Amino acid sequence: MDKPIKNVLVTGGAGYVGAVLVPKLLKAGYLVKVLDLYIYGDDVLHEVKNHPNLIEIKGDIRDRSLLEKEVSGSDAVIHLACISNDPSFDLDPELGKSVNYTAFINLVDIARKNKIKRFIFASSSSVYGIKDTENVTEDLPLEPLTDYSKYKALCEEYLLKQKSDGFTVLIIRPATVCGYSPRQRLDLTVNILTNHAVNNRVIKVFGGNQMRPNIHIEDISELYCRSLEWDEEKIDGKIYNAGYENHRVSEIAEIVKTVVGQDISIETIPSNDNRSYHVSSEKLKRELGFVASHSIEDAVKDMVKAFDTGKIVDSMNDVRYYNIKTMQAIKLK
Repeated sequence: MDKPIKNVLVTGGAGYVGAVLVPKLLKAGYLVKVLDLYIYGDDVLHEVKNHPNLIEIKGDIRDRSLLEKEVSGSDAVIHLACISNDPSFDLDPELGKSVNYTAFINLVDIARKNKIKRFIFASSSSVYGIKDTENVTEDLPLEPLTDYSKYKALCEEYLLKQKSDGFTVLIIRPATVCGYSPRQRLDLTVNILTNHAVNNRVIKVFGGNQMRPNIHIEDISELYCRSLEWDEEKIDGKIYNAGYENHRVSEIAEIVKTVVGQDISIETIPSNDNRSYHVSSEKLKRELGFVASHSIEDAVKDMVKAFDTGKIVDSMNDVRYYNIKTMQAIKLK
């Protein structure tokens, strides 16, 4: 029997999901190496900063020589690093391709060469495009609408081709993540509405009938942790949607209002954004027994607490909370 996974490399470990995942991995007893540019601040992982099992590497995943050095000695890679939404990607498509695709190919090749046992890839449910189907399942064709989702799909394709004995690969397609993180994002549906409810007492809903799948940040980070534990034959070459609640944007606004306060007003504004889909996570439940347990309401409550305790400050102006604004500010090359 193979030795259990002990050393884990997390690319993008100082990002929105990584900042919640890394402490979970350390608590579970893993030796964790984070590779990240830390463009959202050097103190994102301050709660575990001096943990004896944590190594933080400030570096660029496009640097092949750096990858060669840092991948060596790891048992598993959890690949979160990317330019992570359509507007940020569209700012500089060539930059987006170099980070989200070219660097990915290098990372996979280097991981295989270094006999990494397990490679877990954070893809996206956006790879499906717009579907008329009530439940979007993993066997449906991919019809990515943007460069961001197109390169996620191409990465999936490349990774699956590299699958081999001793190199277990797993693809997760998360729904939109929500909730509080030490590296907070306020440019995601639930988080946007909560921010405006708390600080403006007004929620603006554009359209409202669009269906949006969501997953709490505690659940998606827990799924990545569990991905290191399942037997390789159960997950090798598998693809799983990871969502929990599918709600219309108007329904999400009502949930936020219920939590934040009945004095909140909701304004509905016509929108041409008709993107609407309902992601099914039944395969994840059926095959691996994983079911998310945190609701949108929980995410809103967590964020309200973070606002109340001063963990999220100057939320309307600080560019750190908004990926595209940060990308514009740093002009990454």
